[in-house]
Amino acid sequence: MSFPLVRHRRLRGSAAIRNLVRENVLSVNDLIQPVFVEAGHNIKSEIPSMPGVYHFSLDRLEEEIREISELGIQGILLFGVPETKDAIGTSAFHEEGIVQQASRLIKKMNPNLLIIADTCLCQFTDTGHCGVVHHNPETGCTDIANDESLELLVKTAVSQAKAGADIIAPSNMMDGYVHAIRAELDAEGLEHVPIMAYSVKYSSAYYGPFREAVDSAPQFGDRKTYQMDSANSREALREAESDVLEGADFLMVKPALAYMDILQLLKQNFDLPLVAYNVSAEYSMVKAAAQNGWINEKEIVLETLLGFKRAGADIILTYHAKDAARWLKNV
Repeated sequence: MSFPLVRHRRLRGSAAIRNLVRENVLSVNDLIQPVFVEAGHNIKSEIPSMPGVYHFSLDRLEEEIREISELGIQGILLFGVPETKDAIGTSAFHEEGIVQQASRLIKKMNPNLLIIADTCLCQFTDTGHCGVVHHNPETGCTDIANDESLELLVKTAVSQAKAGADIIAPSNMMDGYVHAIRAELDAEGLEHVPIMAYSVKYSSAYYGPFREAVDSAPQFGDRKTYQMDSANSREALREAESDVLEGADFLMVKPALAYMDILQLLKQNFDLPLVAYNVSAEYSMVKAAAQNGWINEKEIVLETLLGFKRAGADIILTYHAKDAARWLKNV
């Protein structure tokens, strides 16, 4: 009878041994919780396609910030849903914009909680696009004007940082956005504020529930002229390299679940902290399956988040953050 030459199972024989040789560990320190703040009063409204995720008005925000803080989560990604929208997203960079008001308020509630401000125009424009739209009546073509958009995004980033945002996270995918924002932050004496670049952001169907949450679906066309083609991987290296050269402090891959190869690619080629964005549809699919009793939600979520770590992520933006923090306390 022939016996195995190598017995790999020796290192799996007990929980203690498995803990000793575990290559990747998931911790609450890896997690960032997105938060949606909405103009209005007495609002705590569950997002229909994202069970367990809510819109909060400023007067109801403290309960969410308290819960996040008590769970040990050290950072939030802040999204604002404004009262009014216009062609250039004026409320994105207004001193009394919803994100700016929320940032000042959160800093009073918990000065140590990191506020990462999403810096984009899509939820503030009446077009739903991430920049200034130009229509050419002669050709019938529509274009998102890159450099004009940069001017507004820079104003947004500076206003967010002045209102208390600890990190600026530009999600717009305009060419040159990191350089433009870095230059103006420095000029305004905000050189200490890092930029978490949405370096590799694909034009993805996984954003559907989020677009419902912030009412940011494009009113015409799509975002394929500025977000990446999901078929491409080498392009991700070019996008990330540009952000590194322009002064980014973090690199991000969005979405994460279908793009773990891209996470690993960036990890192998760059030494900046790497962020995985576990986006809305990835969350909603798990929630729907769990509500139908088809999966063990806790085990699926923790396995998925650990998969992001294994692929190279240092930080995970996820709507599962609060649940995962509770579960990790009992692992």
